[in-house]
Amino acid sequence: MSLQGKTALVTGSSRGIGKAIAFALAKAGCNIILNCAKSSDELVKTQNELKDMGYFSFSYLADVSDFEQCKEMFDKIYSLYSNIDILVNNAAIWRQWAPFCEIGTDEWRRFFDINVHGTVYMTKAVLPSMTEKGWGRIINVGSVAGVYGNANMVCYSATKGAVLAMTKGLAKEVAHKGITVNCVSPGTVSDSRNEDVNSYQPNGLNYMGR
Repeated sequence: MSLQGKTALVTGSSRGIGKAIAFALAKAGCNIILNCAKSSDELVKTQNELKDMGYFSFSYLADVSDFEQCKEMFDKIYSLYSNIDILVNNAAIWRQWAPFCEIGTDEWRRFFDINVHGTVYMTKAVLPSMTEKGWGRIINVGSVAGVYGNANMVCYSATKGAVLAMTKGLAKEVAHKGITVNCVSPGTVSDSRNEDVNSYQPNGLNYMGR
């Protein structure tokens, strides 16, 4: 597939799934906009890796759960590019392993602010220009936890279930405008810090058990 000349924004793209998505879109011909909330060193490293491979990218530090930061980021992006053709809502937090009754209200709020509200803010920012152009692609990165739920990860499961439901509703709303909205729900993956992860190691969070 060629996406030559398209501009893609990938949130949470300094490492892991987001980084892999950014590389794939770059290889398909996209102008890449990298984003993460922190880890500026990792973001610069990713940008340099793309550059070494012959791909140009622009990076921006912004917390997707902060609407004002999102607005500032989009003002900057639209000053450089006329529009964003592809949005990948990948930024999320997931490191939580605790019984339901031990998860405090502040933790629930933090997960929803980043995983759900962040997806909402980013989508609201790009949708008007996609609608005006009559073409756009929005890809939300969900999780199997949002499909069948994971014990001791109820908070995370709830946020990813919300992203999945949002995707379905919005897809029906904007399909006739030339915009597609899809959700990809990965299973267990390496945390990207372990380069030698064994994909056949036992794992109780999916049907294959590995």
